[in-house]
Amino acid sequence: MTDKTKVAIIGSGNIGTDLMMKIIRLSDTLEMCVMVGIDPQSDGLACASRLGVATTHEGIHGLVAMAQFADIKIVFDATSAGAHRRNSEIVLGAGKRMIDLTPAAIGPYTVPPVNGDDNLDAENVNMVTCGGQATIPIVHAVNRVARVHYAEIVASIASASAGPGTRANIDEFTETTSQAIAKIGGARRGKAIIVLNPAEPPLIMRDTVYCLCEDGDRGAIRQSVEDMVAEVRTYVPGYRLKQVVQFEHIGSNRPLRIPEMDGEFTGLKVSIFLEVEGAAHYLPSYAGNLDIMTSAAMKTGEKIALRLRQGVAV
Repeated sequence: MTDKTKVAIIGSGNIGTDLMMKIIRLSDTLEMCVMVGIDPQSDGLACASRLGVATTHEGIHGLVAMAQFADIKIVFDATSAGAHRRNSEIVLGAGKRMIDLTPAAIGPYTVPPVNGDDNLDAENVNMVTCGGQATIPIVHAVNRVARVHYAEIVASIASASAGPGTRANIDEFTETTSQAIAKIGGARRGKAIIVLNPAEPPLIMRDTVYCLCEDGDRGAIRQSVEDMVAEVRTYVPGYRLKQVVQFEHIGSNRPLRIPEMDGEFTGLKVSIFLEVEGAAHYLPSYAGNLDIMTSAAMKTGEKIALRLRQGVAV
């Protein structure tokens, strides 16, 4: 496709820079037009300049003042939840579409293999969090076979991959992910925990998913999870199961009692252990949290771009 849809990225940190590299290297649909930051010395702005991408260090107001802004159709926001609320008002007011990579959650939650086609007409879509993108597809995979009453996820990422925006949004991360586990994953209740692992050398992203669900066909649950992993791998090649899906029957003789659930639980506990290795477009391969977030955002951006061009469902 020669006539690509022009996009801008607000946020020249780890997430925004990784997304820029993906769009430039991989997308046949999107054209990287402007990289926006607030630190003139940031590595992201320097990378953009070396690659021939227009830049501004004057934030959203610098973007709006640029001549290129008129031709931009989609703006990705990789800043922070607080900044996104201000950015969204300005971008949407200018008639542009916005893809939110912060936990602000102004627009509808979007997880490509679960509801990737549902929000293509929304002005602002939210990509939940990196932990959400890695684990919500799995909760959904279990729930489509056996009703999930409670799902808990633990996302462990290398401290070196967590920039200042991520660190400032830990509370928003847990709240947004927990809500999306229920709303998109299908669990009655959800809980999210993030761990910033300071180990050296840095460790690859690991995600653990625990689902308490109704008794169901274990083979069907395992197959559903494996099918979902294969689907996510179509756009995140480093996404994989670390071991086979684990099952434990919780009987009435030893019911579970946890604060997030009403009363006692009996049924099936399903444990899924994941690893996400990054494609190393910007940071090294340990930064799988960047890879799954930016890959999901780019995939969503490409679908929205096709929607804008064709005016029909994609």
